[in-house]
Amino acid sequence: MVTKQFTGSPEDADLARADSLAREIFSDIANKWAFLIVESLGDRTLRFSELRNEIEGISHKMLTQNLRMLERNGLVERTVYPTVPPRVEYTLAESGRALRATIDGMCGWTHRYLGDIEAARRRFNV
Repeated sequence: MVTKQFTGSPEDADLARADSLAREIFSDIANKWAFLIVESLGDRTLRFSELRNEIEGISHKMLTQNLRMLERNGLVERTVYPTVPPRVEYTLAESGRALRATIDGMCGWTHRYLGDIEAARRRFNV
């Protein structure tokens, strides 16, 4: 993957532009697995297997790819302990904790409007 270089101010990051770094970051983090990983980590530190058990339906491959992406973007911190076998733990970085607040808001929105969404889907599918 080619990473776009951004040298301007954060206000100049234009999501409407296909080549913007802001769009690349948004594309990375705006997926269900990334959201679920951030929400699952919360204020905790978890090992890979604990995260996989927390997130029903995620494959080993998808969890690995998303953890790497979140770490690359500075949202998750990975700590490796020199044991045999190595122990690896994941925790949210400051930016990941800030993103979690947004995700919590989206979860609240979902709970509030779930009934309305279900009703709209029933009307649409008639």
